[in-house]
Amino acid sequence: MTMTRRDFLKLAAGGTGLTLAASVSPFGVRLLSAADMKGQVAFSPNVWLQVAPDNMVTVVVNKSEMGQGVYTSLPMIVADELDADMKQVRFVAAPAGAAFNDPVWGMQGTGGSTSVRHMHDTLRKAGAAAREMLVAAAAKTWGVSPAECETAPGLVKNRVNGQTLTFGQLSAKAAELPVPQNPTLKKQSELRYIGKSLPRLDTQDKVQGTASFGIDTFVPDMVYAAVERPPVYGAKLLSHDRDSAKKVKGVREVVAVGGGMAVCADTIDAAWAGRKALQAKWDGGTSPDLSTKTLESRFLGALKQKGVAAKKQGDVAGALEKSARKLEATYLLPYLAHITMEPMNCTASVRPDGCDVWIPTQNQTGVHQAAVKITGLRPEQVKVHTTYLGGGFGRRFEVDVAVEALQISKAAGRPVKLVWSREEDMGNDFYRPMNACTINGGLDERGSMIAWSHKVVCPSVFARALPGMMKGDVDPAAVEGVEDMEYEIPNLDVEYVRIETPVPVGFWRSVGHSHNAFTVESFIDELARAARRDPLEFRLAHLRNHQRARRVLEAAAEMAGWGTPPQIGQARGIAWHFSFGSYVAQVAEVSVDRDYGTIKVHKVFCAVDCGSVINPDNVVAQMEGGVIMGLSAALKEGISFAKGGVESENYFNQDILRMSEAPEIEVKIVASGDALGGIGEPGVPPIAPAVANAVFAATGVRLRRLPMKPQTVLAEL
Repeated sequence: MTMTRRDFLKLAAGGTGLTLAASVSPFGVRLLSAADMKGQVAFSPNVWLQVAPDNMVTVVVNKSEMGQGVYTSLPMIVADELDADMKQVRFVAAPAGAAFNDPVWGMQGTGGSTSVRHMHDTLRKAGAAAREMLVAAAAKTWGVSPAECETAPGLVKNRVNGQTLTFGQLSAKAAELPVPQNPTLKKQSELRYIGKSLPRLDTQDKVQGTASFGIDTFVPDMVYAAVERPPVYGAKLLSHDRDSAKKVKGVREVVAVGGGMAVCADTIDAAWAGRKALQAKWDGGTSPDLSTKTLESRFLGALKQKGVAAKKQGDVAGALEKSARKLEATYLLPYLAHITMEPMNCTASVRPDGCDVWIPTQNQTGVHQAAVKITGLRPEQVKVHTTYLGGGFGRRFEVDVAVEALQISKAAGRPVKLVWSREEDMGNDFYRPMNACTINGGLDERGSMIAWSHKVVCPSVFARALPGMMKGDVDPAAVEGVEDMEYEIPNLDVEYVRIETPVPVGFWRSVGHSHNAFTVESFIDELARAARRDPLEFRLAHLRNHQRARRVLEAAAEMAGWGTPPQIGQARGIAWHFSFGSYVAQVAEVSVDRDYGTIKVHKVFCAVDCGSVINPDNVVAQMEGGVIMGLSAALKEGISFAKGGVESENYFNQDILRMSEAPEIEVKIVASGDALGGIGEPGVPPIAPAVANAVFAATGVRLRRLPMKPQTVLAEL
């Protein structure tokens, strides 16, 4: 999709004020103004910035807001280079279209902790260009040189006589000037906002209840839909009672959708009642023997298979043979659901001449493409409206709920609001894959690692979701954090065995790092104990040339008082991981009830180096959220299967961490000034191994399976 000049001027409030767009291509960044568009048919900018006559600065954000703070951090970057007053800065969520593609991905989407990393340079350049244009407009107004002018928040000041003009007063004149293509960026010392904690711009909307999430969408003539889905994988519908469903008060339509049936009604209760009245009968599906037990057996059995090499460095077999001490361990991690606070939902209105979709999505491009395909409309006839997301974690990168809503609306001939129940949400996810691995390690006479062999058995996420990112036969998510580990080991083999099951898999917060940090950091601890060396000292000894990793480990250890006795009845465990461009180390203080097997995490110390920092408050919040989510997965979560389908239904048999179980969390940002790293996901991976290592320190029991439920702990004890 391209944006026409008409659409551009409409978005720019009729062309008033100064509006800039940045078009990113392999040849660089091109900055455009409204005046530049005369005679051009279409263009595809990625960033939008407007300075209006009322002195308001609007940044159109092309990323989805799901709690990670992009509606604040991205406008902050623009405002700092522009020298705008943050009190006069606002954001607008971008519509879907190629005009708002991520300049690195070439599509409009949010994930991989990339929002700030991908948009940072372009946003700064746009803000700097607007600043130079406003200064040039002021200089022209006063008849002085631009060098005699300077900016202050929201103002341009005449250095000679002290006169000032607001950005709003200058916006119209600035809009007539040429757009500088290589504006001078501010020096670090000149930045006002970047690196400082500022209030989030979306706080007021959320506190006042005016923030619109997908589930808040209401449109005229709308009906609610409920879908009767296959209860087990591959099941086919044998029979249903359409007439009984239509007799339910409020039911308007019963239509086929996918492999099931959808009931449309005036209220959501009526839709649910109509679905129940269908009395659908299904066959036994394609995998009636599928269960948690059979899945675990398959994964562990696949460890005996030959895989493909993801990394081969040195002579692992020879080094293991010569090792003074060898160690082997097998780990198993379960399938996990996303369990977002806001269940999956979508409102779609398919008409002969157009289509609107309101959805909390991480993948606007995917939703738009699905709508075009289903409706048969031209791309410009389809509008996707991105709402706030009540949690994403990768689940909302999928477009399945949008496909259902679009199909139902097309069949029903009216707008349809589809809201999944928690049971539907938990039973129809694209889960984090189950993962099994075996690691063999070797130590020399000095207790140093000389060999590491790591075999991973895991389904492929990328083969389905983003096949172009597969590295031959290797799924990069399955081996990330292992094949690129920074530990200095001369002989390293990483092998990948791809296994496929009927259970669909997708991106889950921190993706493969959530598996591999647990296995790597648990095994590192095992090797440290085998070498009779302190776990922290052992790690540092194998990271001599990796200063950023060393710094976060040392910072977390210092925060926790590593090396001093913990409180009576408690023990400490340490772990670190590098993911999404950021280094995170965590120390967990835990106690274990030997009678009941319960693990209590009292406090977590977290040190993070994400390079340059935009908003420290956002970094701290994301680390805290990552710790909580990772801890919930480590101690409680794991989707169970039985009789060919998902057995887990709701929180009663798929528990999550409760407020009363949340530990105190202390976060320290280790400033490095290095390249920008992500913050949305890196806080998750280290917590599970930190806790498992602390449990070992407390009990002498090594937990190699997740979750670390009381029955697992008791069995090991």
